[in-house]
Amino acid sequence: MSQVLQALPTSNSAYAEAVNSRRIINGKDDVVQLYPIIHTFAWESYQAANANHWLPTEISMQKDIEQWRSTTALTEDERHVIKMALGFFTTADSIVANNLVLAVYKHVTSPECRMYLLRQAYEEAIHTHSYQYIVESLGLNEAEIFTMYQRIESIYDKDKFVSELVQDILDPSFKTGTFAADQKFLENLIDFYVIMEGIFFYSSFAAMLSFRRRNLLPGTAEQFQYIMRDESMHMNFGIDMINQMVQEQPELWTDTFQRRVINKLSRAAELEEAYAHALMPRGILGLNAESFRDYTQYIADRRMLSLNLAPRFKVKNPFSWMSEQVDLTKSKNFFETRVTEYQTGGALEWDDF
Repeated sequence: MSQVLQALPTSNSAYAEAVNSRRIINGKDDVVQLYPIIHTFAWESYQAANANHWLPTEISMQKDIEQWRSTTALTEDERHVIKMALGFFTTADSIVANNLVLAVYKHVTSPECRMYLLRQAYEEAIHTHSYQYIVESLGLNEAEIFTMYQRIESIYDKDKFVSELVQDILDPSFKTGTFAADQKFLENLIDFYVIMEGIFFYSSFAAMLSFRRRNLLPGTAEQFQYIMRDESMHMNFGIDMINQMVQEQPELWTDTFQRRVINKLSRAAELEEAYAHALMPRGILGLNAESFRDYTQYIADRRMLSLNLAPRFKVKNPFSWMSEQVDLTKSKNFFETRVTEYQTGGALEWDDF
């Protein structure tokens, strides 16, 4: 039966059977029929995302422009951090968006998950808009920022690591419904939601939000607060979807597959540590290579636990202050003429930061 529109059930029992067969992938229910909602985590994520709506142009960049133009407000190492982090994110969010739209969405058969995926794709566009807004406001070289992944090895290595698997999913002949294909799709979700959005974003988040602690680049830092909140919700949704898929298809979660996931998360921590070294070769703002190593390992352990896997590194969080940076449950007066509130929308675990 087509995923576009299915025939009407001939009885209440047939309708109930169709709804009860709803799955993350390979479901038999009608993908255009939202109710009754089965995957409640997806619907709750969708509602929370709507409550958290924001736009970069609502945030003043005046102070940032003044500080960037100043010869004394920022060191060259601090300017390097800003430009390299923007260079990474401009590519990373586009890779995530392409995976959502071109690879993931068409294979998901849960209507409520599809609704959130559409919202997430829109938020990825907002983030790309935000990076462009920062680049334009500060007068940065657009070619330098938007092609950085081609010149900086540590950025390229991270992008390549998560992009390799998606090539199989993008193949027009790829279809779920077999053990191998379903496990490949599950691995794609882990690569993008757990590794890309759950590990690879966090060194840059820590670096960018550390500026806020010294009242530097407040507009840029505020946008990254919102972006981190969005990405954390993306990750949490993805983990819920992964765990739901494993619950629906436990045969996919083999011991061999679990070992591969643990090894990939460990490798991701190594790549993120290498990126942090390139981001801060001499350390700034009290941040250094050793603290970033501990942080990436701590984050990797948190992601393993979220997938019901045993942690590998067992280190403490050196950046406990990160939880404070996502406290956005207060009014923001962006234009001094109106108050915009960024709502909490959904519960997050502060230990995830």
